[in-house]
Amino acid sequence: MSDLWKNKDGTPSKRATGPWAEGRGKPQGIGKRWRGWYVGDDGKPRTKDCRTEAEAEAWSNTERGKVVTNVWVSPDVGTDTFRAVAEEWFKIKQGAQRKPKTLVGYRSILDTLVLPKWGDTPIKEISYGGLSSWIASLSVDGSVAGTALSASRIRQTHQLMGAVFKYAVKAGLASKNIAAEISPRNDLPEAPETEQHYLTHAQLIQLASETGRFETMTLVLGYCGLRFGEASALRRKDIGNKEITVRNSATYVQGQGIVETATKTKRTRRVPVPAPVWERLKAELPADADAFVFPSRKRGHLPLGEYRWAFDNAVKAAQAAAEAKREEETATTGEASTPSFPTITPHDLRHTCASLAISAGANVKVIQHMLGHATASMTLDLYGHLMSDDLAGVAEALGEAMKAAQKAA
Repeated sequence: MSDLWKNKDGTPSKRATGPWAEGRGKPQGIGKRWRGWYVGDDGKPRTKDCRTEAEAEAWSNTERGKVVTNVWVSPDVGTDTFRAVAEEWFKIKQGAQRKPKTLVGYRSILDTLVLPKWGDTPIKEISYGGLSSWIASLSVDGSVAGTALSASRIRQTHQLMGAVFKYAVKAGLASKNIAAEISPRNDLPEAPETEQHYLTHAQLIQLASETGRFETMTLVLGYCGLRFGEASALRRKDIGNKEITVRNSATYVQGQGIVETATKTKRTRRVPVPAPVWERLKAELPADADAFVFPSRKRGHLPLGEYRWAFDNAVKAAQAAAEAKREEETATTGEASTPSFPTITPHDLRHTCASLAISAGANVKVIQHMLGHATASMTLDLYGHLMSDDLAGVAEALGEAMKAAQKAA
């Protein structure tokens, strides 16, 4: 501790005024009397002037304790603007070989939402209250046009800010992750649950027949569970005997066109092809090993839009046929037995594949591998409710096995 009202030799310093012992028996001087100090991990001495010796000593001991226990944070940390830190983080993501579409998504959120608001703010000045208030406002006037952002977009924005703060803390550019204090469960809007649709075998076959030149591709999507981008990237060399090797995925990236990258899990997988589908696929395979299995009209990567046009028209045709049959059944028997054909997207063919595989008795690990999920828990989260529908059948099968064992005994 240093007494600022005294020189080292004990004589009054320039801060001292009047007789040294004057005033209720205590020395008098200008300003705070006691100066605490410590040396940080960066080797720089730091000081703080306090009113009393006890305050100075307590502050010094606290800061020294932080240094010793490796929890000390330099007061200089956080002076960088959020923009500077975010750009450093983004460069690292570029170097980490993130998919082009993912990087474009990051860039979009940064440039349209985050940086216009927080770009010039020193990262240490972003408070929990300010950040949570801004995120809450996104559901009201989140875009430049003043229209509300979707719940999923708000969650993506929070996730990105959390990632930037996490990097800043690890890099010593921020003392704590403010975004992590915002609870996704309690503080962010819930994204609406997307309804999954599952076709029956008859519905899938009918739909495929309505898609014209994409009939085989539709059957592959519905019976092999490939993502559209994976099917679009398939080449002749990826097709074996009743088996498809999924190596890559083709995705449209704004400003770059269709880009081929590794699969979502960055893993190659082999998917079996049911015999009836294989017979169609085998007959249509190109001779060139590098040729696309399902090409566009220009023989390149098939854009989703080109397939979607045929797919959507096929859905409308299947719906019209189903409704006509239902009307006929109602007129004849007073009740329609044919199910209505749902409004679906190409991704619902993947759900259909899972549903049909579960009905055929496939277990979780088989479905996980077929669909290319990273974990079995992901498969259960998506399709566990379909498996519970088969519990009665499992109990019945166990009962029959038990009866057979009892008879044999």
